[in-house]
Amino acid sequence: MKLTSTSFVDQLFMSERNAFGKADGPAHVALAGNANPHLAWSEAPKGTQSFAVICHDPDVPSKPDDVNQEDREIPADLPRVDFFHWVLIDIAPGVAEIAEGAYSNGITPRGKGGPVAPNDTRQGLNDFTGWFAGDRDMQGDYFGYDGPCPPWNDSIVHRYIFTLYALDIAELPVEGAFTGADVLKAMQGHILAQCSMTGLYTLNPRLLPSAD
Repeated sequence: MKLTSTSFVDQLFMSERNAFGKADGPAHVALAGNANPHLAWSEAPKGTQSFAVICHDPDVPSKPDDVNQEDREIPADLPRVDFFHWVLIDIAPGVAEIAEGAYSNGITPRGKGGPVAPNDTRQGLNDFTGWFAGDRDMQGDYFGYDGPCPPWNDSIVHRYIFTLYALDIAELPVEGAFTGADVLKAMQGHILAQCSMTGLYTLNPRLLPSAD
């Protein structure tokens, strides 16, 4: 099984149009395009009854102490944890492509609806739900895709891993406001094949890619 994209190149930097946040000089960060990237796949195994897509960032700081603090950087050797950006399930077996912006195109403060999603799919909660908890302007349940917005003072470039799963069941046995962890557990024993692409992103001016 192969996964491709016209929105980004594997192991290279993603565009601001697919990110939640973008670098913004003295303010450090501003809201960005937040369109889900284009994804296309081929060579699915025989017996595939549905697909699922999960995007996660494995490079999120495990402690908040230094996050977005002036005059310091988050150390590279700080232990890191997973942060789910997109959990999309029950994609029909005849589908082989997701258009850019089909599931997210812009930022919706205080959350986005779900789990019901376009094309008879379902989407889980992403981890911005927890990140914005307690923020009066942004708190809410964030279903579906919300893109990269790593700490602007992190000393490492973050990786955004998009993984496509071919499954032997038409619908995953998860209900309500499910999460990435719920889906990973429910998929066990049902994965026929999987493939991934990784996009890179940073808001640290010192690590931003050159403009050429």
